[in-house]
Amino acid sequence: MEAIGQAAYGQGQTTTTRGWVVLLGRILLPLGLFAIAVFGGGVNAAHAGKPDKVASDLRKSLTSSAASAWKASTSKGTYVQVVVVAASADPTRASLRSGILAAGGSVLYAYQSAPALLAVLPAAAVDTIAARSDVGYLVPNRPALRSGSFLQEITGTSGVRASNRTGYNGAGIGIAILDSGIDSCHAAFGGRLNGNSGNCKPGSQVAASVDLTRLSSSQRVSKMDWTKPVDLSAGYAPGSAIYKAFEKAIDGSKVQNPDLYGHGTHVASVAGGQSFGALDSAGIAPGATLLDVRVLNEHGVGQLSDVLAGIDWAIANRTRYNIRVLNLSLATAAVGSFLNDPLCVAVRAASSLGMVVVVAAGNYGVSTGGVEILGLIGSPGNEPSAITVGSAHHHDTLSRADESVNRFSSRGPTRSAWTDPEGVRHHDNLLKPDIVAPGNKVVGAMAGMESPANVLVGESPELAMPGSGMAPANSRQMLLSGTSVAAPAVAGTVAVMLQANPGLTPGLIKAILQYTAQPLPDATFLQQGTGLLNVDGAVRVATALRTDIATAAAAGALKPGDRIVAKGKSLPAPASAIGGQTVAWSGLATAGGYHIVGGPALLERFQASYDPAVTWTGSLVTRMRPVYWSGTTSPQAFVQRSAGGTMVLSPGVKALDKAANQAGIFVPVATLSQGAFLAEGAFLAEGAFLAEGAFIAEGAFVAEGAFVAEGAFIAEGAFLAEGAFLAEGAFLAEGAFIAEGAFLAEGAFLAEGAFLAEGAFLAEGAFLAEGAFLAEGAFLAEGAFLAEGAFLAEGAFLAESMLGEP
Repeated sequence: MEAIGQAAYGQGQTTTTRGWVVLLGRILLPLGLFAIAVFGGGVNAAHAGKPDKVASDLRKSLTSSAASAWKASTSKGTYVQVVVVAASADPTRASLRSGILAAGGSVLYAYQSAPALLAVLPAAAVDTIAARSDVGYLVPNRPALRSGSFLQEITGTSGVRASNRTGYNGAGIGIAILDSGIDSCHAAFGGRLNGNSGNCKPGSQVAASVDLTRLSSSQRVSKMDWTKPVDLSAGYAPGSAIYKAFEKAIDGSKVQNPDLYGHGTHVASVAGGQSFGALDSAGIAPGATLLDVRVLNEHGVGQLSDVLAGIDWAIANRTRYNIRVLNLSLATAAVGSFLNDPLCVAVRAASSLGMVVVVAAGNYGVSTGGVEILGLIGSPGNEPSAITVGSAHHHDTLSRADESVNRFSSRGPTRSAWTDPEGVRHHDNLLKPDIVAPGNKVVGAMAGMESPANVLVGESPELAMPGSGMAPANSRQMLLSGTSVAAPAVAGTVAVMLQANPGLTPGLIKAILQYTAQPLPDATFLQQGTGLLNVDGAVRVATALRTDIATAAAAGALKPGDRIVAKGKSLPAPASAIGGQTVAWSGLATAGGYHIVGGPALLERFQASYDPAVTWTGSLVTRMRPVYWSGTTSPQAFVQRSAGGTMVLSPGVKALDKAANQAGIFVPVATLSQGAFLAEGAFLAEGAFLAEGAFIAEGAFVAEGAFVAEGAFIAEGAFLAEGAFLAEGAFLAEGAFIAEGAFLAEGAFLAEGAFLAEGAFLAEGAFLAEGAFLAEGAFLAEGAFLAEGAFLAEGAFLAESMLGEP
């Protein structure tokens, strides 16, 4: 992968520096809250060192006797199946493929959406391959797991239909459902039974069906000899014999029972199912075109390799089916940083082409003992360009006044990380999820016409809706809960927005969804993002904007600060009427991974992050471009480089980091979105600038409040329960235990034996008092920091973090 430069969020002159700022991570990161308060998040500090290029779970497996699906003992020793992320501009990765064969390994697949190869390697060759200059990262072929009308009424979709004579329903927009399959015979998708024969005529709403699980199945050690080197990717190109054979091998259109598990069919019906059954369980976008991309098997389990191949397929077929939305109600373990996690990179590639990727946050919000856990959002929910969705509880009413965040819904921030050569993990700490949507006991389509209908219902018969036994076999309904069924509600909403305005871009769509979301009482950013999905508000904003935004951005005809409101129109008032209630919008959005912004200018004017090719996270600003197969519009690979200097936030946007500092990260979003809070935001008169390696963050959002860092708050051994209180700058990490009403406050800091109170800090020879810090040659005083070429003064940060080889 290309080296990624840095950029600045601030105003003033900047200077590019070179080299890895090792002391920055070694000295400041252990200070936890102090470092975050200074640097405004995690990426700029967290990526200061050169990472170990072998994922921690792969590294651990190499010395463990534990069995796994991606590891096998053979007569020639131990072999592992891995995804090798390349760090080369060569889209063919010819040298890397040859190197893998020379090391006794095999190349099974070359991905287009991520600069990666699926390979089998002798365990003894893992470090040899990792040491290559054209290798960025190695991860094991981890398992991927699924993350479970009334829906139209509670989200405000019905109001959109009633107020618009064309009845926005997602018509013409393709939604790729990467899941366990879609039962196209179900009435939710237009399927019909052929009399009493038990056979059916599939509905036309499911336009294509492919089964990528056949790839991982054919590549198991039981099906092929891992010890014989082979390159199965050689000669793969659109139109080639190998390509045609691949398409034929994954064709799932003739499968009699395409969703044995039952999860994908329910998910698809939430996104775009038609009205059917005893209860009106129509999805959000019943007119949308659905694409069945099967990446999970009959047990709801898949492999990382299958999900990557599924994203490849969606990208390759995006024009044929107008695929504008991908729904991933699944996750793999978020071990490596989003910067080099292959699934995150693939999502970023899809987003750069204008495809909106919606991902379930996960269902790990509480421990088995009922204790809230922070930081367990999986991959690719930790990817900044994805819309990460948590789950809300509707309490069996149409009223939005009693909505709350489900306890099981995974909380932020993201805890994906990279490990430096000293074994220290440095976490991304991005603000996630982005929003929440209904995800508790949602009625949807029941896959299968047998008894039991599918594996889920067979395992839990109570999931079948009462009366389903009396309904036609292809019209039965079931209940599911989880962020898995919250995500497709957002995916369907995106389809409706794109029907209303096809010129919207992924970054703009996320901002609209966050801005129009309804903050739920007593829930924080780490629990709900900016609030509950509001289809009515999102569509009304979409119709107020120009319809040429995407094409103008692609042509370079839009620059930050340009007005994007349609001629003769204005943004609607920031409130919606849903079910007879007035629903106030948050008026907020997250930006750059760590910042909170607001104000009408956020949607009235073009922001740099609305360009699909641009990604802004912390101090990293990159631009991704596709490299096409010769003579085609199908990408062979993607190249990501520094975006250079630009204005990332336009004049008029409110930068709310400082006000959020004062309120604290655990203050409810509803409180933060009130007018008094917005009034405290810094008005950007000249915009916020990003320029080659400088970073400023108005004091940092996450400060004067507990934050997850280096050891995970309520995770990785830290435990907080039974009325424990942590506030006013308190920080708990590295296995500390507080319970039964323990209280830690007023600036107290506890981590690895260090103690900070009223400005004094003493640990391992370091001394901090009245703003001065001296340790291992670094000096911090009145905001200035100097270490190995890095300089921090008046909020500006200069350092160059690299991804891959420097």
